Amino acid sequence: MHGVPVILLLVLAATLVAAVAERLRVPPPSLLVTVGVAVALLPGVPAIQVDPQIISLIVLPPLLYASGEDLSWPELRRTWKPVAVLSVGLVLASAGAVAVATTLITDIPLSLGFLLGAVLASTDPVAVTALGRRLALPPRMQVLVQAESLFNDATSLILFRIAVAVAVAGGTLSAGQTVLEFLRLAGGGVLAGLLTTAVASLVRWRTDDSVVETVIIVMAPYAAYTTAEAVGASGVTAVVVTGVLLGILAPRLSTPTTRLHAAAVQSTTVFLLESVIFALIGLTLPGIVRRLSAADQPWLLAGLVVTVVLLVVRIAWVFPLAAWRRGRQRGRGAKARLPGSWRVPVVLSWAGARGVVPLAAALSIPLTDSAGLPLPYRDLLQAIAATVIVISLIVQGFTLAPLVRLTGLAVPAEHERAELAEVRLRLADTAIDYVDSRLDAESVPPVVADRVRRSLSTRADLVRESTAADGLDAEYRALRRAVVAVQRAELRRLHDSGQAGEQTRRRVERQLDLEDARYTDEL
Repeated sequence: MHGVPVILLLVLAATLVAAVAERLRVPPPSLLVTVGVAVALLPGVPAIQVDPQIISLIVLPPLLYASGEDLSWPELRRTWKPVAVLSVGLVLASAGAVAVATTLITDIPLSLGFLLGAVLASTDPVAVTALGRRLALPPRMQVLVQAESLFNDATSLILFRIAVAVAVAGGTLSAGQTVLEFLRLAGGGVLAGLLTTAVASLVRWRTDDSVVETVIIVMAPYAAYTTAEAVGASGVTAVVVTGVLLGILAPRLSTPTTRLHAAAVQSTTVFLLESVIFALIGLTLPGIVRRLSAADQPWLLAGLVVTVVLLVVRIAWVFPLAAWRRGRQRGRGAKARLPGSWRVPVVLSWAGARGVVPLAAALSIPLTDSAGLPLPYRDLLQAIAATVIVISLIVQGFTLAPLVRLTGLAVPAEHERAELAEVRLRLADTAIDYVDSRLDAESVPPVVADRVRRSLSTRADLVRESTAADGLDAEYRALRRAVVAVQRAELRRLHDSGQAGEQTRRRVERQLDLEDARYTDEL
């Protein structure tokens, strides 16, 4: 039980830091890593040892699933070609470049250098998603960054497993065997993801219990991961496939009540896991560095060089890819959609943050080789990986939002408000037309149709007025929430006086919560 208080304290501390980051309007992952490093450097703080199995099995699946579920399917279809190029080609190029650079500046052999390259070759969907929430990037660019980070993780972790077999376990694989192994791991992961999606969809389709369905949603990523790993396939690939597919199918599978339950549970889970894991990244580095310092092994220069190499390789891929995309768009006469010759590749190049997935891979490097001897350079490999991750999250994390603003790529808040108003008006008009058709068909009483029409027309008129007089809609929402607050106070009085029972209080309070949430809108 000794570790339980430590875990609870870490959860509490990480949550407080994340809340402070929200208040300060800085990226929570960057502040969590910074605080973690600072705390680990304090005298008397014990070295933190993180079990890679905990990260791989408990932390990664729900975070990867949430990132996949958030992807826009229409935008993903439009960007699948650059996503494929970055998710496979850039990963292989990055792994090779890191292997060469590592062998040139350290005594690490090429096989272990390639292992380090496989660890660091991919961007991290957890970090990218967490950093990107405040960026207000154009939808297509946001999907490109997020999808690349999801799918290149699957590529890099498959590459990592192959590298372990070759460099650590003493195995040898030809080029053909490597390709077959890659296809086996990736294909098995895809099949496991499809199977999990089919089973989860069938069960969700058959049940009307929102609690049961929420449990299925929460357990789906774990089921996908363990199913794939049980047959020797890629668990990360299975989770990504399950998240993307169930995200597409969700509107057809879930009721509004279930979506409210599931969103609350998932958002809480993601917040806690992200807070703890980014704090652990910062806490882990100083302990590794102390061990290396005692062994007189240099690590800082290697970490800085690898960081620069990863950035240079990414730039060398992203800029030509952006130029090719611009050329294709010009050929189709789509000049108006081009935001600029340099702004998009600059942001894409700087958005390649490393985080949870590379850390899990680095911590998973085996302790011994095939002969049972301690694996040489293991601490150095982990220190270089942790250094790159920390630099990435701190430097790129704190500077990415200013860079987006500097390039002018951020979507203005006015544009989002206008789009929201347009959608609301279209929905209101559609609803009014439907009510009129029911009235014409005499399928509803006129008094009922008139009541619904007046409610819809009032809301539509307010939306139209708010576009001309900024602030009216906000005042409307504020008044509706004030009314709910008055009703909530009266409900509490009725319950305390015995005029409303507990079950009645719960049902009415839920209705008031839903109405309050309806009018809590920042746009």
